[in-house]
Amino acid sequence: MTSLSKAETGLQTERSSSETQRVKRAKLAELRRQMKVSKHSYILLAPYMLLFGLFTVLPVVMSVLISFTYFNMLEFPRFIGWQNYSRLFLDDDVFLIAIKNTLLFAAITGPVSYIACFVFAWIINEMSPKVRALMTLVFYAPSISGNIFFIWQIIFSGDRYGIMNGLLMKFGFIYEPIQWLKKEEYILPILILVQLWLSLGTGFLAFIAGLQTVDKTLYEAAAVDGVRNRWQELWYVTLPSMRPQLMFGAVIQLTTSFAVADVSIYLAGFPSVNYAGETIVTHLIDYGTIRFEMGYASAIATVLFMLMVGTNLIVQKLLRKVGE
Repeated sequence: MTSLSKAETGLQTERSSSETQRVKRAKLAELRRQMKVSKHSYILLAPYMLLFGLFTVLPVVMSVLISFTYFNMLEFPRFIGWQNYSRLFLDDDVFLIAIKNTLLFAAITGPVSYIACFVFAWIINEMSPKVRALMTLVFYAPSISGNIFFIWQIIFSGDRYGIMNGLLMKFGFIYEPIQWLKKEEYILPILILVQLWLSLGTGFLAFIAGLQTVDKTLYEAAAVDGVRNRWQELWYVTLPSMRPQLMFGAVIQLTTSFAVADVSIYLAGFPSVNYAGETIVTHLIDYGTIRFEMGYASAIATVLFMLMVGTNLIVQKLLRKVGE
């Protein structure tokens, strides 16, 4: 009886394995068929995929590998395991300050700039075409301007000729100039304010484009189904129709908020007072382009990459629930 049971079990296993192999062969055959049908698309995609792999995927992989080595650009990389990461989180106090500042930047500028981009795009989309084009340029211009930070340097200049000091002294709020960009309690709020001003960039244009592509007949169908006001139209029609643009905007805004560096360097200096404006990217610049500790810099870049990927996955999961 036992030998019969073993034989039946062996036969079932063999059948299951045979079925699995058959399914795999069928899938491979279907994949080959689809590739043959779409061969022109693959040929057109090949240059982009080659460049993407060469200049994006390969550098990321190389950076992760180098993060486990000691590499000073003069000697061949020497494998040291997790030493860079243990040094990063256990011995580098400046990096911990940079993480705190970066997370604060991302927590404030990411959601606020994302919502602001959509709200302004929604308002501008309701205007006439000529006015819409003009307002789009006005809101988008700061993000593509060159060294626009000199305007904010004038506003927050530490002497009495600075615009902010001049206004506060004129109305009697202060009696002597404040060194806005030299006092650590003011540096981070100012940097966040400037970053928000600069945030209406690519995501803003994506929202404008997305709003233009929403099918107008969907609003009529929604009215028949019981949608009665603009807020319901926004939640049940507009946002679900713009999911690709919403996803793209989320990626852009979060990546920008995590990659803050220029605004800190130009306004607060490099390094800033007591590292009040230090971010992960400025810390990366310090070790990568000044000290040439490439293994350590690669570890910083890997941590930043993981933060960006994790946050984007969470946000995209939340965006999939829009309109439900």
